[in-house]
This record gives sequence, structure tokens and C-alpha cells, in this order.
Amino acid sequence: MLTLQQKYFSIQNLFISLKCFSNRLVFHAPKLLHCFFIYQIGFLIYLRKKYPQEERINKVQLKTAVILPCHNEVVTIVDVINQFKFALPDAKIYVYDNNSTDGTGCAAAKAGATVRYEPMQGKGNVVRRMFADVEADIFVMADGDGTYDATIAPILIKTLCDRDLDMVVGARSHSSEDGQYRTGHQFGNKILTWFAGVIFGRQLKDMLSGYRVFSRKFVKSFPALSKGFEIETELTFHSLYLQLPILEVKTKYSARPDGSASKLSTWKDGLRILWTILLLFKDARPFLFFSALATLLVFISIFLSYPVFVEFIETGLVRRFPTAILSTGIIILAYTSFICGVLLDSLGRSRLEIKRLAYLLAERRSSKS
Repeated sequence: MLTLQQKYFSIQNLFISLKCFSNRLVFHAPKLLHCFFIYQIGFLIYLRKKYPQEERINKVQLKTAVILPCHNEVVTIVDVINQFKFALPDAKIYVYDNNSTDGTGCAAAKAGATVRYEPMQGKGNVVRRMFADVEADIFVMADGDGTYDATIAPILIKTLCDRDLDMVVGARSHSSEDGQYRTGHQFGNKILTWFAGVIFGRQLKDMLSGYRVFSRKFVKSFPALSKGFEIETELTFHSLYLQLPILEVKTKYSARPDGSASKLSTWKDGLRILWTILLLFKDARPFLFFSALATLLVFISIFLSYPVFVEFIETGLVRRFPTAILSTGIIILAYTSFICGVLLDSLGRSRLEIKRLAYLLAERRSSKS
């Protein structure tokens, strides 16, 4: 039996030991935390070496959707669906029937695709509906006419993921001997693509290609205001306006099979696309657009007023009052155009900020999902 004095000394020694241990723990705590952080960093390096980026991307099952806008494509739609099934076996295929009268929707449903219908005529209306309805991580958009090569879709998707892009465009490579790419379409595409490159300072090869792969954040932040075939122009302008990372990859472009007719009109749709480019140019670069218009009006006014001014210097009379009034009105329009450019440029910066925030918000939602 311990005496009371012995018990007291034993308890006192215990407290002294605990105090020494706590002092040592506090003294060595930074060193322990430092060792712990070094261990964590080493473990992360080990994981990165053991599981490279490609393997980590592959292990995360990205949901892929193939979206096909169609209008009277019963001749080709089944083959297109089967080709994408073979190229992307894990992808879900959606066919959006845009008022077809030849049974395109029924044929696509029998082939195993998810068929939906869009009553508003026009490819732009269909794309707007597709982007709003379909939920996926990667979107592969192509036409249902069988002109695009489905076997290259995995390469386009891999390029999108490896380089962390928002859009990969399948730039069509064509041969003049096959005749699958009409000369008028080819020439118009080059002119429009060049004009878009001049506006935004980045030259592309095929702005009007319908074969594209998108990220989810691009799709869910795209406004889709066009109604017809000018939707490809709007897609390109959206990416260039927001300075999104995009890339072009050459793809094979085949001729339509017998019995399949193109819905694209060279002159009608070409003029609509040109008009869309001008409108988008006005929205994206308002100061440059209205300044160029003001400069043109100033030159017209000078051209009209020069004879009147020379006559006034020589005779002291103004005999061409209508011309003088017209030139004065034109110079007022030029001044008004310049002021509009200055004001709209300030508003355009606000629109750009809002679009950029919408894009970043879509990125956060995609990362959460």
C-alpha cells in the first residue's frame, strides 16, 4: 500500500511527464506537419506517374452524345447512325427530325436512335433545340446526309479532351475530281471564312463545316439565335468573339449517295450567311463597323459638296442647294454613325462580360455534374 505522500509524488511526476510531452509536441508540430505535407506531395507524384493524364481521362466515363439534325434524309440516316454506333459504341445518338416527309424519324428510330421532333423549320432552330434538350459532357454534331466521316469522331473527341478545347471543327478536305463539293459552295466558303478571319484576326479553313465536337460549357453557353444554315457562322463567331480554345482537324468529305439531295442553296443561303456575318460583325466590333460606315459617308459627302464648294469660291454663289443640303445631311449621318459606334462599343464590352460569365458559369456546372 502506497502512502499518501507517495501517491502525491507519483501524480506530480505524471503531470510533469505530460507537460514535457506536450512541450515537445508543440515544439515538433511544425516538423511533423512539414513531413506530412511532403508525404502528400510524394503520394500525388506517385499517382501521376502511375496513372497518366490519358488514363485518368479514360477512367472518368464522359457522357457523349451524337446529335444529328435531319430533314428528309431517309436514304442516308440509317447508315449514318450505324457508322456512329461503330465509331462511338458508348455514345447516345439523337436524331432531330425537322418536318421530314419521307419517314426519316421512323427509320432513325428503327435503327436505334433517340428521335425527337422540331416543328420550326431551319437548321438553326434544330440546333437551338438540341443544345437545350440534350445533356452530355461531349457533343458530336454532324449532318444526316452521310457526307461526313464518322470513323474520325474518336480522334476529334480525343483532341478535344487532350488539349482541353471547347470546339473541334472537322475541316472538309475535298477533291475536285469527285465533285462532291460544288465549286460555288467552295468559293463562297473561302470568301466568307476569309472575311471572318479579317474581322477577328484569326484565319480558319472551313467556317461553314457542319461536323463539330463541343464541350458541355460551350453548348450550354451558346445563345443560338440563327434560324437556318447560318448557324455554323454563329458557332464560329461565338468562339472567336469569346476567344475560346478551338482547333480544326482535316476530315474526309464524301459525295451524297444517289437519291439524296442537298438542301443548301448557293445564292440564297450564301447571301443569308453574308448578312449574318455583317450583323455579327456589327455586334462584335461596333466601333469598327460604325467608324467604317462614318468614313464612307464622309467621302460621299465630300464628293457631293466639292463642286458646290468650288463654285462658291469662284462666284460667291450657291446654285445647287439640293446637293448642298444632301451633303450636309450625309455628314450629319456620318457624325451620328461615329457616336453610335462609340456608345455601342461600351455596351458591347458589357455584353462580352455577360457572355464570358455565362460561359464560366456553364463550366462550373459541368465540373459539378
